[in-house]
Amino acid sequence: MAHALTTRVPRRLAQSALDLIVALCAWAFAYLVRFNLDLAAAAPYLNFNAIAIFSVVQVVSLALVGNYSRLWRYTSLADLWLLVLGIGLGALLTLALAIAGGNALFVPRSVLLSQPVFFFLLAGSLRVARRWWRERGNRGAEHQPGEPVILIGAGDAAVALLTEFQRGTRWRAVALLDDDPIKLQAVIQGVRVLGRIADFRAVAERLGVHAAVIAIPTLSPRERQQLARELSEQGAQLYTMPPLDAIQRGVTAEGAVRRVQPEELLRRAPVELDRALLRAAVEDRVVMVTGAGGSIGAELCRQLADLRPQRMVLFDLNEFRLYLIAEELREGWKHSDLVTAIGDVKDHARVSHVMASYRPSLVFHAAAYKHVPMMEEVNAFEAVRNNALGSMVVARCAVAARVDRLVIVSTDKAVNPTNVMGASKRLAELLVQEATAGSSVRTSIVRFGNVLGSAGSVIPKFVEQIRRGGPVTVTDPEMTRYFMSIPEAAQLVILSSSVGAGGEIFVLDMGEPVRIVDLARDLIRVMGRSEPEVEIVFTGLRPGEKLYEELLFAKEQTRPTRHERIRIAGVAHDGPRIAERFAAWLAERPVREDAAVRAFLADLIPEYQPDARFAAPFDDTFVDAQTRPLRVDAL
Repeated sequence: MAHALTTRVPRRLAQSALDLIVALCAWAFAYLVRFNLDLAAAAPYLNFNAIAIFSVVQVVSLALVGNYSRLWRYTSLADLWLLVLGIGLGALLTLALAIAGGNALFVPRSVLLSQPVFFFLLAGSLRVARRWWRERGNRGAEHQPGEPVILIGAGDAAVALLTEFQRGTRWRAVALLDDDPIKLQAVIQGVRVLGRIADFRAVAERLGVHAAVIAIPTLSPRERQQLARELSEQGAQLYTMPPLDAIQRGVTAEGAVRRVQPEELLRRAPVELDRALLRAAVEDRVVMVTGAGGSIGAELCRQLADLRPQRMVLFDLNEFRLYLIAEELREGWKHSDLVTAIGDVKDHARVSHVMASYRPSLVFHAAAYKHVPMMEEVNAFEAVRNNALGSMVVARCAVAARVDRLVIVSTDKAVNPTNVMGASKRLAELLVQEATAGSSVRTSIVRFGNVLGSAGSVIPKFVEQIRRGGPVTVTDPEMTRYFMSIPEAAQLVILSSSVGAGGEIFVLDMGEPVRIVDLARDLIRVMGRSEPEVEIVFTGLRPGEKLYEELLFAKEQTRPTRHERIRIAGVAHDGPRIAERFAAWLAERPVREDAAVRAFLADLIPEYQPDARFAAPFDDTFVDAQTRPLRVDAL
């Protein structure tokens, strides 16, 4: 604080001293112009006392309107306007003093009127010259030219960004592109508008620069995504600028300009949910999240922390992941009322104890195994135990603990499943609905597509393959998937706890499905590579995969909610109760062969059609005599 004052006061004193000299010079010019440069004629009318007093008044006026809080090396139009205000105030005060002072403060009226004009011209020139000198020095520093980029857009945001670039050394704009024909070939802060946005490829090849910064903050999310795709297809290495208001607040663009993220290339507008509605569902309530260390669970915790719950209970089997998200919430969100409970969702006693101890009114069940090929072979039995048994345990414990709302995270792969993972999630849906039927627990099941960037999703895999130089492996050129970002998924899950009466399945309007190969191409371009550099190889469908996913069964009908992008699907299951059959099957033996798991799921869930590649006969007679049978009597 003391250091800031010691550096600020001398600067302001120096500025005011210079302005005092400039004011005196302006009086001299005004007299010379009034008397046609005849010093002898002007001498009888010189009133040095009045001139000194009036000059001091003018400098004080500049100080009163805040002129000396500004740095001259960053002089802008706003600073010059502030100078006009200060000089105008000084002119009014000097005029009033001259009238009140009579002969003692007499100055020719024409001099009184012309001096403020000369004062503005001289003081303004001084400030502009200071900024010009600084920017001249920056442009002369050719040993630190910065990374060359092409700015997309030539409006106010681009001007602000150019100013930031000139203050630093990280970036250097070499061209502007804008679709406004009036701006074509115009020069803005030394950078020329070389063409339209559609000309990016030609301009980039001519200049040898492929990095592009999108500097059009007025674009809607859909327009921004479309522009990003168009530029990406022209070979642009895409960056985006920070918000314009952040630059205006002085947040430098040096580190804030960042690469466009894959989720920003989604071929639909991002879903924006009502924050007030989300907060009403969570604020001042005890919330529990299972699978809190996973990608979906961790983002759920972040979104929930923003909504000010009374307490958060984080439940996960992975100690390290649980520690990471808890520390992130404590440091980034300053959320101190956290409970980190290590446990397995299949452990009825542990889940029941945690719920009974902390009495959550909201439970979000996000713990699941979701990697399709890995769950299809070798781990099929564990997929069913974790996804289906774990969900049933959580649901029954929620009923016993009198939880108000239970939200189950499901997947579009549960619809007409062809793999064990999807079938286990469909079984989980049915078991949860059965376990909570007739209870006071209002249950919601949230069904959505693939989540960009989540653990096991294609994005991290593609990113790593591109970094290695390829090839990028895609199963089939026609494979499509619905995609959403992790924040979208988390917000949808939270919102489902506040709408509906219970027992519904919530479905997000995810737009048109995206071809995986198109996503791979977008990602290659976003990471600054091209398809000739990074090859795309088609490997064929993996076990349990299908070309497309669905969000609804044929029997399911949807109805709207308060949010236009979210719909509610009615419960489609009309079959017999299955919990007892499922528990008995688990109790028969501790380990099941993959083929036996698929056979049981096909018998229990009519919609499940196992992959034809697993039609070979199996031997399910093996029982490990050294392993104790699984106990489910506590369920």
